[in-house]
Amino acid sequence: MKRFNVAVLPGDGIGPEIVAEALKVMKAAGSRFGAEFALTEALVGGASIDAHGAPLTDEVLGLALRSDAVLLGAVGGPKWEGLDYSIRPERALLALRKELGLFANLRPARIYKELIEASTLKPEVIEGVDLVVVRELTGGLYFGSPRGVEKLPDGTERGVNTMVYTTPEIERIARVGFEVARKRSKRLCSVDKANVLEATELWRKVVVRVAKDYPDVELSHMYVDNCSMQLIRNPRQFDVIVTENTFGDILSDEASMLTGSIGMLPSASLGSGKGRAMYEPIHGSAPDIAGKGLANPIATILSASMMLRYSFDMNEAADLIDAAVEKVLRKNLRTADIMQPGMTRVSCAEMGEAVLKEL
Repeated sequence: MKRFNVAVLPGDGIGPEIVAEALKVMKAAGSRFGAEFALTEALVGGASIDAHGAPLTDEVLGLALRSDAVLLGAVGGPKWEGLDYSIRPERALLALRKELGLFANLRPARIYKELIEASTLKPEVIEGVDLVVVRELTGGLYFGSPRGVEKLPDGTERGVNTMVYTTPEIERIARVGFEVARKRSKRLCSVDKANVLEATELWRKVVVRVAKDYPDVELSHMYVDNCSMQLIRNPRQFDVIVTENTFGDILSDEASMLTGSIGMLPSASLGSGKGRAMYEPIHGSAPDIAGKGLANPIATILSASMMLRYSFDMNEAADLIDAAVEKVLRKNLRTADIMQPGMTRVSCAEMGEAVLKEL
């Protein structure tokens, strides 16, 4: 029996609901292949602020560092928006990424044929879309300094954020992008704004240099504004996109809506050492529907599948979960966010149970 230690951080809003369903599915799939999960649940984000006055305590950070992987729900909500930026719930995510060294975020966006009509785009535009956004996660505007809001002599204020990237930071995320592309269709599009931003001019220069180590992968470049347009115009042209932190945050959310709902998309944040990985749905905490059974747990269930695949080398178990999700969709079961005429509407828990049953 293989045993893995998993830090479970449900967070805020719908986080506890979706994580609960994902854990049921993950444990069931794991048991089929001789794996047992030691789950340790802890507070993070707004829940941690309410209990401990900080979005991430040293104890919870220590738990994450000792674990084989972290499963996160979602953090944040209007309740904490008035707090100083330094102690808002979202700072917990940034701190976890930084302290765990999670520099690579993988966000797949795949069109399920059963959900083509749920997308706001025409079926002929999105049919067959299957892409991955590889986002750099620990550099750029979100972490660069100087940063902050300062008073000016004339009584006005100035807000400052700094986009900073070093050669090693770009090299390591580029290699992740090339490796992911190598396992797919061997096409990588590097997205930057090299015509305006010097930091991304360096980005392009380094990516071109790294490409020499991957002669079997076709490399292309695209400015971020054009990429945002092309994702809507012709998304099938993309297979793997690699880009910096802020661009990746925006583009991956845009790509999610190709699929019909942000509630369908998982993510994996990976580092370079053992146990350095965190898995989470890419959507937010959705406090307006928390506790109402309306949340879609599929993104979190698929995040758990990615955990089995990337952290625990349990590809068969991950395939089992992915197939179960597809079977449920084929049976026309839908949560509110992907509901279509003629479908059967189910709650968050009922969707989790349906996936569990298909296992």
